[in-house]
Amino acid sequence: MPRLARTAGLTDIQQEILSTVRDFVDKEIIPVATALEHRDEYPQAIVDGLKELGLFGLMIPEEYGGLGESLLTYALCVEEIARGWMSVSGIINTHFIVAYMLKQHGTREQKEYFLPRMATGEVRGAFSMSEPALGSDVAAITSKAVRDGDEYVLNGQKMWLTNGGSSTLVAVLVRSDEGHSEGTAPHKSMTTFLVEKESGFGEVRPGLTIPGKIDKMGYKGVDTTELIMDGLRIPANRVLGGTTGRGFYHMMDGVEVGRVNVAARGCGVAQRAFELGISYAQQRHTFGKPIAHHQAIQFKLAEMATKVEAAHAMMVNAARKKDSGERNDLEAGMAKYLASEYCKEVVEDAFRIHGGYGFSKEYEIERLYREAPMLLIGEGTAEIQKMIIGRRLLEEYRFQG
Repeated sequence: MPRLARTAGLTDIQQEILSTVRDFVDKEIIPVATALEHRDEYPQAIVDGLKELGLFGLMIPEEYGGLGESLLTYALCVEEIARGWMSVSGIINTHFIVAYMLKQHGTREQKEYFLPRMATGEVRGAFSMSEPALGSDVAAITSKAVRDGDEYVLNGQKMWLTNGGSSTLVAVLVRSDEGHSEGTAPHKSMTTFLVEKESGFGEVRPGLTIPGKIDKMGYKGVDTTELIMDGLRIPANRVLGGTTGRGFYHMMDGVEVGRVNVAARGCGVAQRAFELGISYAQQRHTFGKPIAHHQAIQFKLAEMATKVEAAHAMMVNAARKKDSGERNDLEAGMAKYLASEYCKEVVEDAFRIHGGYGFSKEYEIERLYREAPMLLIGEGTAEIQKMIIGRRLLEEYRFQG
C-alpha cells in the first residue's frame, strides 16, 4: 500500500475487501481504461468483474443477500475504483444511492422485491432529480404525477441520468400535489417513484423513453441520458415508502451518500494523478538531471501530496459520521467541495509536470484532465456545497445576543 491516503482503524474484513478491489483495479481496470474511454465504450467486462466481487451488494444488508458493509467501506472501494477509471465508480454510485434509499425508506415489500436482485447486480439502479431547465434548483421541478385509481400517471422530462440506459430501476422525483393545499412548500409536494424498465435506449416501457447517450467531454463509457415520461403509468405500490410528499427528503438523504461518493472519487482521481506525476518526474530529464530533482517540481509534488492526504481525511470523516447515524450534511458538503477542488488542482499540476506530453492522448493524464471537471458539478456544484455549509454553520454557531 502507498504511504498516502491510508485509513486508520479498519477491520481485517475491510482491509481484505480493499486489497481485493485494489488488485482488481491494477489488473483489470488501469490497463484498459484509457482505450475504452477514448472509444466511449461501456466497460461490460469490468462491470461483470465487479458483480463477481459482490460490489453491487456491498452496502445492502445481509438479510437481502448483500455484504452489509458500511458507507466507509463503500467510499474506500469507490476511491480505489476511481483511481483506475472514474466512470466505473459512477456505474456503482447511482446503483447504491437507490439501494440506500430503498433500505432506509422503502416498504417491506419494496425491500424484499428489489434489494436481493440489486445485491447481485441483476437489477441495476439509477436515480433522477434534475431537469433540463433547472439544474441545482431541485424544488423547482415540473415533472408531475397525477393519481388515476390504483395508478399514477407521470409526465415530464428529466436530465443527467447516470446509468440511464443500462439501469433497470430508476428512482424518479416528481411533483405530486395530491392531498396538499395551495400554500404547501414546494419540497413537501414531491414524491419518489420506483420505475422499472428494460435496459437500452428508445421506448423502454410504454410512456417512457431514453433517447440516447449524451456526448460528454469526459466521464465516458458510462451512459448519461435524458428520460422522457409521456403518460407513464406506475402502480401506487411503487411510491417509495408508500406515502406521497416525502420524495424530497428521500432524495436529499440519498444525495448525502452520493456526496461522500463524489468526494471519494475526487480522492481516487487525485491519487492517480499524483502517482502519474511523481513517476514521470523521476523518468523525465532536463538540464542533466531528472525533473524531480528541480525544486520547482518538488514543490508541486509536496502540494499535490498534501491535498491528496487532506481530501482523503475529510472524506473518511464524512463517511464515518453517516455510519454513526448522525447528520452529516455539513461534513459531506465540506468533503465533496474540498476533494473535487483539490482533485482539479492535483490533476492540473500532474498535467504541468508532464509538459507537452500531458496534451497527448497517449498519456493517461490527458484522460484525467477531462474527467476531473465532472466532480466540480456532480451531486451539487461547489457553490451549492458552500450554501449548505454556510447555512449549517449559522445553525451551529447561532449568535446568542
